[in-house]
Amino acid sequence: MNYHQFSPNCTLTNYIDAYWTARGDEKDLTTEKILPDGCIDIIFNLGENRRTDDNGFTMKNEEVYLVGTMARCKKTIMTSETNLLGIRFKPAAFSAFYRFNSLHEVTDQIVQLDKSFLPDIQKVRTDPTLYLNQFFIDKLLKPKHNLFKVIDDILKHKGQINLQVLALNHFSSIRQLERDFKKYVGISPKEFINLVRFQFALSVIKNNSLNRSLLDIAFECGYYDHSHLTNEVKRYKGISPSQL
Repeated sequence: MNYHQFSPNCTLTNYIDAYWTARGDEKDLTTEKILPDGCIDIIFNLGENRRTDDNGFTMKNEEVYLVGTMARCKKTIMTSETNLLGIRFKPAAFSAFYRFNSLHEVTDQIVQLDKSFLPDIQKVRTDPTLYLNQFFIDKLLKPKHNLFKVIDDILKHKGQINLQVLALNHFSSIRQLERDFKKYVGISPKEFINLVRFQFALSVIKNNSLNRSLLDIAFECGYYDHSHLTNEVKRYKGISPSQL
């Protein structure tokens, strides 16, 4: 797979993580693993109709799709005809551009979107970065939530923060955080905390130049023991830590 990503205009960097493109290589068929990251993506299928996974969901040519927040690792099928362009929104930032009922309704799902509310696919083909920057700057709204500081707090603690403490730090309740996270992020605050902790643990495992034991890494990253960490790696990555 040939994957490239591009930074948005500085006006959008608090809300859009990146624009990205993914094209299949010369091989007829490859399978790629996509890891959960707490983000929502809008994807334009600029290539031929493509089956996205073993479940048989098909992205149609020149249609646009919303990929909900992922709760676990997924496999996607890439062919030589694959040609995708995506917009990856930061956690809780989708509401800065679109109003909706709840992102929890599309967690782990791919949904075809009404193109009348979206960037023009032909203009996306011509000059994607310049056009998308202007489109989303014009569409930028004030989010109806206060989750960005909460999310920053979780990231600062690398996912090692108690939910009750988090609520107290931000003058909220656990129940309110549950409602807001499911509506604006797509997963619960506990699930998001677990995901951030896993991302930190994964970086430590991959950069383990001192050959520390998995138990030591587990304790550093806030897991009960190495079995707890192993189960989380299998859940989010689809393989055991020894296979990383």
